[in-house]
Amino acid sequence: MQTINLYEAKNRFSKLVDAAQEGEVIIIARNGKPTAKLVALDYGEQSGWSASVLAFLQEGQDDEQAFEVDRSDVLPMPEHDLF
Repeated sequence: MQTINLYEAKNRFSKLVDAAQEGEVIIIARNGKPTAKLVALDYGEQSGWSASVLAFLQEGQDDEQAFEVDRSDVLPMPEHDLF
């Protein structure tokens, strides 16, 4: 990940887009403050999702059996903390 000032980003934009396309994350700063992030279009996409997750994401179909949440690490609150 590299941080670059807006003025320099404007002058090197084509090279920055090439770097982003290759997987690099570029942070663009204005007056030293991070303002924008340049990433590849497929940045953050995950493959290998189960069919039920894909159905939920694409069509909103909810299968209650598809998702299980492990709550074994959650301890009940002591009664004195509830009031």
